[in-house]
Amino acid sequence: MARKHIYFSGTVQGVGFRFRCQNLAREFYLTGWCRNLSDGRVEAEVQGMVGNIQRWITRLGQEPFVEVTHVEIIDIPEIPGEKGFKSSYYY
Repeated sequence: MARKHIYFSGTVQGVGFRFRCQNLAREFYLTGWCRNLSDGRVEAEVQGMVGNIQRWITRLGQEPFVEVTHVEIIDIPEIPGEKGFKSSYYY
């Protein structure tokens, strides 16, 4: 298990990116959250198996209308007992 704090840059707002984050998180059994930032990036924290997190990131970059140009990933402590994946509009 791992938890990552991630910033996605590129065409990631206005293209359903957060919705896809949430749906793919369910598919890969991940928990966490994502939100738009005022600078055009999307910020996320995601927790689960390391391989599933990497597959989630890869799939997000392959989604239609999305163009991820940069991903910044920071390892952070896990949150025991976290349930689900939430998406909010802006921070």
